[in-house]
Amino acid sequence: MNDKNRRIDLKGRKVLVYGAGRSGVGACELLYSAGAMPVLYDENESLMEAKVRAMFAADGSKAAEAAEHVRIVTGTLEDALIRSVDLCVISPGVPMDIDPVVRIKEAGIEIWGEVELAYRMSMGQVLAVTGTNGKTTTVTLLGELMKRFYGTGKVHVVGNIGAPYTKAADMTDADSVCVAEISSFQLETIHTFHPHVSAITNITPDHLNRHHTMEEYIRVKERIAENQTGEDVLILNYEDEVLRAFGNGIGPDGPKVWWFSSARVLERGMYLEDDILKYSDGSRIQEVIHTDELQILGAHNYENVCVAVLGALAVHMPLDQIREVLKAFPGVEHRIEYSGEVNGVAFYNDSKGTNPEAAIKAVEAMKRPTVLIGGGYDKESTYDTWIESFHGKVKALVLAGATKEKIAACAREHGFSPVYLCDTFEECFDLCVRLAQAGDAVLLSPACASWGMFKDYEERGRVFKELVLKLKEGTGAL
Repeated sequence: MNDKNRRIDLKGRKVLVYGAGRSGVGACELLYSAGAMPVLYDENESLMEAKVRAMFAADGSKAAEAAEHVRIVTGTLEDALIRSVDLCVISPGVPMDIDPVVRIKEAGIEIWGEVELAYRMSMGQVLAVTGTNGKTTTVTLLGELMKRFYGTGKVHVVGNIGAPYTKAADMTDADSVCVAEISSFQLETIHTFHPHVSAITNITPDHLNRHHTMEEYIRVKERIAENQTGEDVLILNYEDEVLRAFGNGIGPDGPKVWWFSSARVLERGMYLEDDILKYSDGSRIQEVIHTDELQILGAHNYENVCVAVLGALAVHMPLDQIREVLKAFPGVEHRIEYSGEVNGVAFYNDSKGTNPEAAIKAVEAMKRPTVLIGGGYDKESTYDTWIESFHGKVKALVLAGATKEKIAACAREHGFSPVYLCDTFEECFDLCVRLAQAGDAVLLSPACASWGMFKDYEERGRVFKELVLKLKEGTGAL
């Protein structure tokens, strides 16, 4: 690549940062460290300046120092302020078609998103992943692969995954690698953003309240590759008709297109065949890993593995190192996360399964007879399809929370049994341990929110893992 050192000089430039959330705070901190003069604006006029400055203080000492030099404006965005700035950096949550943003465009002020700002203020190589589903698991795994290959200190895992790209930008050098999860909101405002490796996991309808049409959503997602050249790699899902058409339409000056599939053998790319993930370079086929060697489960996760492996191969990481990382990868926390094995029973934490649709994915992923923990806060969901997915998978359903009676009644209607009702989460866990035999799995995938029993799904998942740990140590249920 010829743009590893693309840092731009913003010293002395007045920059309007639109949106006083975490993204805006990160942008202001980066701009201040670069010698710019940031003005942080938020249209919420009831947002107190003291509260915003407290957000800076909570983000660390560098942000707290930046806060002393950031002007904060709330309420109406005056035309005079727009005319006074050289650049606008907009947070992903701010729609591009609202009146203040339209006025900024009409004033001829260039608008960058946080991704564009971070990219222009950073150095090194970028591997970027977008898509409707699977981004977080893919980026987390790709980050682990890059850390193994380049060394932990050289790799920054950033973007929509939780760590703002702007927080890592000024810690990079020419040898750094940023692995970025990029949303459609962030892709709306790129200009020069140029990943060496990009990937789109899949595209299904989402965020249409923001993008208005499916065509626009697709266009924005595909922007991830718009600055790539023949030196770069674009990884696409062959089973997604939209992406297949996109990849087949890439011209001779565009990136090399590498495909993956969980449904067919490919002449070139990563694919699943006979429970083995394989890679073909067009002339030679290599077995990468058997799915039984992975801790993560389900066809959707095997696709995520394919994307991450192709990303690693694109930077010439050896297969033996790739296999080491794949075998050790436990998955993303709370998403069908392998939590240990005790007395031949495997435990999986899918506390993120807060609705029936998400919980079905976890059930489908199970390879063992499964004792399932369900129930929680009532979001007025229906559970028929979830119960129907149990056939041949779930040997017992253990319920707690406000929805336990409702779910039990649904299970009876569909002829599923046995179903057990408990008063507490700990009782659920203890009963599951007694019901499960060697070779079984215990799965927490509640199909319900956690409220009423826990603060959030993260706390619920942590409690589950703590109970598994106590069981392993011999201090928990028997």
